[in-house]
Amino acid sequence: MSTTLRIVLLIGIVLYFAVLVGLLRVRRLQLKYTLLWMLMGIFFLLMVIFPGILEGIRDLLGFQDNMNTLFVIMIGFLILLIMSVTSIVSGQSEKIKELAQENALLEKRIRELEGDKTENRPLS
Repeated sequence: MSTTLRIVLLIGIVLYFAVLVGLLRVRRLQLKYTLLWMLMGIFFLLMVIFPGILEGIRDLLGFQDNMNTLFVIMIGFLILLIMSVTSIVSGQSEKIKELAQENALLEKRIRELEGDKTENRPLS
């Protein structure tokens, strides 16, 4: 990996972390959901600082080119990220369904109580 490419990648990773911290600061992202993003950034930072890591992974997986290895790793991280987000969305969907059901039961109970009050009210 050339020195120029490493410098550009380091600048990109620094900007990546700055955006993550900025989003956390304005509360657009919750800390518990950014763990995978942080791990991905740290992994790529280590690969830029120590290019031997990428070469070792390349040799382990049997790829001929570092860029192919990098693309496979990035696709793997994206799949993990999509699975994580899908899990979060599924959990939130279940919570929303439960809240809607509880809300409907409470509204029904309020209507029943209001109906009892109007029936027990004396005629004037």
